[in-house]
Amino acid sequence: MTVWDDVIGQPEAVETLVRAVGVPGAMTHAWLFTGPPGSGRSVAARAFGAALECPRDGCGECRECRTALDGTHADVTVVATEGLSIKVEDTRALVQEAALRPSVGAWRVIVIEDADRLTERAADALLKALEEPTPRTVWMLCAPSLEDVIITLRSRSRHVRLRTPPVEAVAALLTRRDGIDPALASYAARAAQSHVGLARRLARDEGARIRRRDVISLPGKIRTIGDAIGAAADLASIADEESSASSAERDAAERTRLMETLGADPSARTQPPHIRSQLSSLEKEQKTRATRFARDVVDRSLVDLLSIHRDALVLRLGARVDLVNQDSIDLVRSLASSHPPEVLLRAMDAIGEARERINANVPPLLALEAMTVTLQQHH
Repeated sequence: MTVWDDVIGQPEAVETLVRAVGVPGAMTHAWLFTGPPGSGRSVAARAFGAALECPRDGCGECRECRTALDGTHADVTVVATEGLSIKVEDTRALVQEAALRPSVGAWRVIVIEDADRLTERAADALLKALEEPTPRTVWMLCAPSLEDVIITLRSRSRHVRLRTPPVEAVAALLTRRDGIDPALASYAARAAQSHVGLARRLARDEGARIRRRDVISLPGKIRTIGDAIGAAADLASIADEESSASSAERDAAERTRLMETLGADPSARTQPPHIRSQLSSLEKEQKTRATRFARDVVDRSLVDLLSIHRDALVLRLGARVDLVNQDSIDLVRSLASSHPPEVLLRAMDAIGEARERINANVPPLLALEAMTVTLQQHH
């Protein structure tokens, strides 16, 4: 066992990082990990951080490795924003932390999982820390692509590119690490298009599998404008359901913990002003998180919708490529037999445009309605 066991399908990246840990002079103070969603950017960054803290360069078994990987090591900070952006005040706090010497380990490691969400002012604050690096501090930025990070940050970082891991590698990881049945692991890895986190969720949550099935069966149901508007509402409600299911328990636990910390009486009909203000601030954070989560769910649904059209196109053109939705072959055949290639391509364009609009802050329901109406016109 080593810290690299969960960094699957990335031999070149792992080789670069192992060399940086073990070879004098190969280390640098800032790294930028890029790769498509689910490729394991933050997994690779955490493994790298663990290897730097480990006296044996990443054995995976010592206390340093275990605490660095599970997020409890005193010198390893992981920033995973749940809002829509990382603000300048958050970055300034990180820069102050980065200036401190490591307290117990060899390095102070700061991982920013969503460096593409840094606001312009936040990126400027971080730039100063990268321009004047502190000895024994290493920054690890993660983003989908180089273009998602401002040029001044990426020019001061060493780039590690990750790729989409093979379906077989993701399935093997689910079986080895999570004890998932091999057949279910294989389905989940393929349906998630090798997105490790999503594959794990599909494998473990029957509700998620049912919701995905509902999404990929939508194209066959859109015949009238009414169907199109209904389909958009269905997609939006699937996202809201999943967001609520995911956050209800966590929100309640956070509220309870805050009340305990403040010494408040949860049964009181009204709370003192200072407690009301803290609760209001927590609710605002939770709402922002729920908004982002719902958008992410909508985006995943659109990726699933894209995959069924892609499979229909593959089948229609007779291309020798594996299908994403092999387990739903009847749906794929039905879509392929009723739509010529140019119509399938136009539908894929409409889905891609909806993803871009939502990413640009267009209200999801509006973007979805525009998309489903276009699908109805072409179907």
